[in-house]
Amino acid sequence: MATITAVIPVLDDAEHLLVCLRALAAQTRPADEIVVVDNGSADDSAAVARSFGARLLHEPRRGIAPANATGFDAASGDIIARLDADSIAAPDWLERIEAAFDADPGLAALTGSADFRDGSRFVNWIGREVYLRWYFWAMGGLLGHPPLFGSNLALRAELWRAVRHEVHRDDPRMHDDLDLSFQIAPGERVVRDDSLGMSVSSRPFSSARSFAVRSWRGVVTIAVNRGARRRHAASTRTRLLPIPRPRG
Repeated sequence: MATITAVIPVLDDAEHLLVCLRALAAQTRPADEIVVVDNGSADDSAAVARSFGARLLHEPRRGIAPANATGFDAASGDIIARLDADSIAAPDWLERIEAAFDADPGLAALTGSADFRDGSRFVNWIGREVYLRWYFWAMGGLLGHPPLFGSNLALRAELWRAVRHEVHRDDPRMHDDLDLSFQIAPGERVVRDDSLGMSVSSRPFSSARSFAVRSWRGVVTIAVNRGARRRHAASTRTRLLPIPRPRG
């Protein structure tokens, strides 16, 4: 039977982390390991993690990308399940993840959507029906497979080991989930399953500035990865050019 590690990056979010860890403690299929990566919190986030018996790691480089990569590197499970400190997983979240990977040995990664909370009804609707719907549609068309959504995803540890040196873990401009999605090789099976119940905070849409920053990071992530693909393709074409033979 596969083992599951849940990874949660956190920065000054003790109150939300407490609720997140309570939801993980109530899972019908408990995590075999919970890794909380503290990204330099000045609040009680570390103490909250310890109180639930989570494995606490510290990542001094600020940003979700380095914190997430540190947690994935340290995970001991066969499957890595990823959520945010402000995520509240449905009670059967890990049970559904386990069942999906058990039923499909070729499944490389699994992702779900989310319901937004703690905003107005309109803001919560914008989050799910506009932002997430557009993200899955547009990025799915660009990638050729569903993009991973960082607040609700799972992947085989062997997939992470194959791409861990390809992700831009040191670039604070990156959307870590979209960046990871770009590194998944063509032919790998990625599935979106909206039955993976998850509730997330609507904080990203709390102001025009926070939404603009999130959108800008998405644009940068696409530009960096598509640029890298073009350079790789050009390099490959150069290597495949026939070597001219000397005349005479």
